Amino acid sequence: MPTSLRLRFAVALLSVAPLLFVACTREEKVQLREGKGGKNYGGTYRFNEVQELRTLDPARLNDAPSSHIVHQIYDLLVDFDSSLTLKPALAESWEVSPDGLTYTYHLRKGVRFHDSPAFSDGKGREMKASDVKYSFDRIMDARGGAFGASYFTDKVKGAQEYKASTDSAMASGKEPLVPGVSGFRVVDDYTFAIDLLRPLAVFKFYPALGFCYIYPKEAIAKYGKDFSTHPVGTGPFVFDHWTADQELVLKRNPNYWQVDEAGNQLPFLDEIRLIFIKDERQQINEFSQGKLEEAYRIPSEYFRQVVGENGKLTPEYAKFRLDAIPALSAQYYGMLLTSDIFKDKRVRQAFNYAIDRDKIVRFVLQGQAAGPAIHGLVPGSMPGYDVNSVKGYSFDLAKARALMAEAGYPGGKGFPEVTVQLNSGGGRNELVAQAVQDMLSTGIGIKVQVKLLEWPQHQELLESGKAPLFRYGWVADYPDPDSFLNLFYGKNVPANPADRSPVNTTRYVNPAFDALFEQALRTTDDAQRMALYAQAEQIVVDDAPVLFIYNDLDYRLVQPHVHGYSSNAMDRRVFKTVWFDFTQKPA
Repeated sequence: MPTSLRLRFAVALLSVAPLLFVACTREEKVQLREGKGGKNYGGTYRFNEVQELRTLDPARLNDAPSSHIVHQIYDLLVDFDSSLTLKPALAESWEVSPDGLTYTYHLRKGVRFHDSPAFSDGKGREMKASDVKYSFDRIMDARGGAFGASYFTDKVKGAQEYKASTDSAMASGKEPLVPGVSGFRVVDDYTFAIDLLRPLAVFKFYPALGFCYIYPKEAIAKYGKDFSTHPVGTGPFVFDHWTADQELVLKRNPNYWQVDEAGNQLPFLDEIRLIFIKDERQQINEFSQGKLEEAYRIPSEYFRQVVGENGKLTPEYAKFRLDAIPALSAQYYGMLLTSDIFKDKRVRQAFNYAIDRDKIVRFVLQGQAAGPAIHGLVPGSMPGYDVNSVKGYSFDLAKARALMAEAGYPGGKGFPEVTVQLNSGGGRNELVAQAVQDMLSTGIGIKVQVKLLEWPQHQELLESGKAPLFRYGWVADYPDPDSFLNLFYGKNVPANPADRSPVNTTRYVNPAFDALFEQALRTTDDAQRMALYAQAEQIVVDDAPVLFIYNDLDYRLVQPHVHGYSSNAMDRRVFKTVWFDFTQKPA
């Protein structure tokens, strides 16, 4: 049942219990094997997620917790380095035709899939261009419930036709009349090409999307819908087991294709173990006792015990490494525009003016944020984008109250009680929800209930259009504003209201925004494209389909024996280069 929460800033800050700290070493428990260049093989990397995973099937990947594991099991054609620059992965090289319409990828030879019962002899076979086509075609196949079709529809030759054919096949129970996407082409065993309908400046990033990991047809044939819990890829780690809400274990892939600069075959770790502690306070206690290799995010109520005003670790925690990076991510509350509650733009704008984002950042998050979202959804850390050109919402109760009165709800009278749906985020999401609840109630007279759900159920309801007001966070899939503004593209809203809308979850449609957004996507000049994005975002901000709250600053504590691990602005976890050394200080 919905739970009513009320913020008490002073009580929350004064009643914080001291953070338990017990130093611990694993040196005597871990046997390491010497590699080249002073690096070591061996050990188990232990980390935590405060939310349950949704899937390990790339075609249905649409959440950060799942992607952290998926990225270890599978490989992409191209990937990002720590500076978010595209680099070769399964494709050792690629080129774009002079007219910008064909992307050709030259695949590595000798890359093998994981050993699996999916193969007749149990041994993983070599990955070929036909596997790339199969994986990309499946993104457009309605029968598998894939979420990424909108990235290729109306962009890749034959994508729309194949999608429509699979829609018909799903309805009739027959095979699709169109055999695949004509624009996903196998040139030969080691060459794959993509043909576009028109040049698209950001398409270079699309093969690095989470939907685009490569896997074999045999695994889908054997496991069907259970592929999500029996994943088979080419990645550095092999799936071992997953017990929901308890643990997930991956093992080292002894046949992985990549070597480092010293000639060491990756990965170094023997194992990755993920656990599911729902409370960030318990998570950091486990980390402090040496039971986790990292603690992602620090509980707000403990933040100043761990990180001083100077941004450095306090003496008690100085033995650990602190990574702090402005994230390409935004936190917001979505308002469902097909709901009667939020059809009036004045109501949505009033909600935005009623929120004191500075107070949330200072008192609720204790400064653990890049800043309040006072311009729009695209974070200020986006390369080449001028967020200051977008006029957002300041805290202005007079405007908020006037807008509510104009909409016919003076002082909130007559406005229905609202339920904000959110997922557990280790405590942070609940604290922010309390603040929002309090501000809407005391500021404009809106009664708000808070409904807390597990992540898979939360996402299921909001994608199905059954959550009028919902908490959400979005992490960029690639370093371009398109990755955020695509959330408001009208063509991502299904024609049938009963269908899922996994990208545009607010079901926002504005032809003026769509026209500018499409023009930006076609514009190859970076400066001009960014200016068009800003104009498009201003339309969204004025229409206020979301309640903008804050942009993330990601804090991560790492044990001193962990080396070869670097954070990035998209929190794309790379464990294949991680190695342990208990005799050195953290790099």
